[in-house]
Amino acid sequence: MIQLLSGLVLLIAGAELLVRAAVRLAARLKVRPLIIGLTIVAFGSSAPQMAVSLQATLSENTDIAVGSVIGSSIFNVLVTLGLSALIIPLRVSRQLVRLDIPLMIGASLLVFVLAYNEELTPLDGLVLLTALVLYLGLLLRQSRHSARPQQNHDDATAKARAPWLRSLVIMLCGLALLAFAGHLLLGAAVEVATNLGLSERIIGLTIIAVSTSLPELATSLIAAVRGQRDIAVGNVIGSNLFNLLGVLGITALVAPTPLSVSPNALDFDLPVMLGVAVLCLPVFYSGYRITRAEGLLFLSLYLAYGLHVVSFTTGMPLAGKLEHLMLFFVLPALVAFLLFTSLRAWRRQHKRESL
Repeated sequence: MIQLLSGLVLLIAGAELLVRAAVRLAARLKVRPLIIGLTIVAFGSSAPQMAVSLQATLSENTDIAVGSVIGSSIFNVLVTLGLSALIIPLRVSRQLVRLDIPLMIGASLLVFVLAYNEELTPLDGLVLLTALVLYLGLLLRQSRHSARPQQNHDDATAKARAPWLRSLVIMLCGLALLAFAGHLLLGAAVEVATNLGLSERIIGLTIIAVSTSLPELATSLIAAVRGQRDIAVGNVIGSNLFNLLGVLGITALVAPTPLSVSPNALDFDLPVMLGVAVLCLPVFYSGYRITRAEGLLFLSLYLAYGLHVVSFTTGMPLAGKLEHLMLFFVLPALVAFLLFTSLRAWRRQHKRESL
């Protein structure tokens, strides 16, 4: 209990330091906070995921290594963005809709295709890392053409004048606190899961995925509370891209043997991860924001996913009922909702262009 409480306190403190320093660094470097959120904040908050996946791979627990990345990608979108949107409706940059979201969908599809033979080889890892380098090149090009951030607060000038080196040091301290807090929470969570006798796949998809995603969750929630909505959203998208391309790429590259991908992950978890990535596009496009209702929708979908995973693995009769409910009621309703919102958003855009 002490380890759990200490981890939570350090998590909040690290996220607060990280968000404050990221905003100041963006102002000092004259780039949009979104770029900082997609890169430094996102990659830094994904450090626990990298450490866990590498450790699990070297210990030959590949189900944990792969499952934690898949589960973390699902958790980041549905829970982190869902909770952040409940705090304050999130503004979505046009760059995310036009570039980063399609790239996240492409990265999810690439992982699905490479893992279709039930393993990820070092060559697959090299392909993923190459895709990550190309993405970073695109972001670098975007940062050079990005406009100066608009500041409306009285202390904007003081923040912009803050030495960039000090802001960078504070960011590193915040990242260190997040990594250490994630390590504490991960240890407590794994101990509880092991005592409950859960399988490696379930531990990876749920306990470890949630634990390693807590830095992203804390960072996005703090950013939402402070009104830094670009960082709140960019952190999630950037983290998912780094997890899929960087974490899986490096893990597959250094693994002593190819990473095995379970048939259950191919049949259910990877399609869900791809579906969640695709879901972002119409939701983000409809008004270029995530409303509280859409945040609640995200949280409800994750609850249904979590219940299905646990009930299916433990052989509970609830699994069949949940699958029937999702296939014949939830998914048709979700498709109809997305078609309606996308059509409404397209009509609004068409009217604006015609005017």
